[in-house]
Amino acid sequence: MRITPRKEEIDAVKALLEDPGFDSADQMAKALIKEVGEILQMRDWIALVHTWHDGSRGLNFAPFGNEAEARAFASKMAFGGTGRLVRLHSPGVMLANHDGKKWKGYCQDEQCGHAPFTHSAASAARGACQIPTCPCSKFRK
Repeated sequence: MRITPRKEEIDAVKALLEDPGFDSADQMAKALIKEVGEILQMRDWIALVHTWHDGSRGLNFAPFGNEAEARAFASKMAFGGTGRLVRLHSPGVMLANHDGKKWKGYCQDEQCGHAPFTHSAASAARGACQIPTCPCSKFRK
């Protein structure tokens, strides 16, 4: 799984590494693992969903960081059948926003904070919010 660190993710990990409040390396390691796990829970992933030739459920693989990574994996494997890519949206973003922990980089309205996939990808309406109760017009990148 290829991961390109984002600035806010680096800052969160760096803050833990520079925190003098840890009594041991074990404490710091536990805190870092929890923080990175929470960060990764906020990302969307790609799954490779497989079906055998007879139409029965096949082998599913995830997570992949992007479509290119999933396609590269699929091209190296010879399972037979067919496969397709499915985007897995983060439950972490929705839960964090529900609990009042606004995750950076999404809705510009501070009362909402929804994820970018709720905005239109259609050419004429690109970026327009699709949630009727939200007053925002675009999401932040």
